[in-house]
Amino acid sequence: MGYVDFILNLAGLLLWLNWRSNRFDPLVKRTPATLMGTLRPAAPKRLRRWHLLALLAVLLLVRAVVYRVIGSQTNWSGELNLGCVVVWFSNNVPRWGGLCHMLLFSLFSFGLTLGIFYVCLLPLSLLAGPPPTHGLVKIPLGRIDDWPPWVKTLLPLLVTSMLWALSSWLLGRLQILPRVSPACRFEQSLVLAASSYVLWQYPLSAILVLHLLNSYIYFGKHPFWHYVSVTAQTLLRPLKKIPLRLGRVDFAPLVGMILIFLAAFIAENGIKRIKLPGLIEIYGQLPF
Repeated sequence: MGYVDFILNLAGLLLWLNWRSNRFDPLVKRTPATLMGTLRPAAPKRLRRWHLLALLAVLLLVRAVVYRVIGSQTNWSGELNLGCVVVWFSNNVPRWGGLCHMLLFSLFSFGLTLGIFYVCLLPLSLLAGPPPTHGLVKIPLGRIDDWPPWVKTLLPLLVTSMLWALSSWLLGRLQILPRVSPACRFEQSLVLAASSYVLWQYPLSAILVLHLLNSYIYFGKHPFWHYVSVTAQTLLRPLKKIPLRLGRVDFAPLVGMILIFLAAFIAENGIKRIKLPGLIEIYGQLPF
């Protein structure tokens, strides 16, 4: 069921992205004074923007019912892994309680997928690669992409902490999570918000891997590879003064990936030899 939930979350994410990008379709808003305005779609447009959101709502609702039916027979419970803590949505609650839990799990599971996607877009927005490929980052983010860098840097901390404060209060009232004091809820929110930055390791390392491949394999002059090259050079700028080139081999992308993964590992797990706690240990030591 975990793989099914993951695939359905991806389907929901595609519906969301189609909803976000639909308004940028040049054939949706046509101006007769332009060349694009004289074009007409070959087939009539059947789906409107609100149809995509309606399909997303139906997907989340229907899969909650399916989870309830199948989960009650197989003793399956929804698992929501937040890094520092795992939230379980039990399917063994009688009557409408189990369906309510599965509906919440369906909403929170998709919300987590959507949140991870946007958190991973933020470092690419901060690096501000060249157009037109950067439009793939700008379209989902919208006006957020034009905000000052310091605001976009603090955005995961602010949004994640507020969402967890509200979510933990609701889950505590429904007895899915143990009830905690407001002070503890605030501390949990800060730790979980800080752990969201660990996700940055994936888009940043992906850019470096692609840059490394493009350095030794010629993929053509596609704008995407120009975007990868410029973005990677911006990311590796702090290592520019360190001699990491040996002949024709540049070790800067490899060193950059090692530093990124090492920083993420230390942030999550700490360093036991010097008794430096990581975020997972800090969260576990918070009083209830």
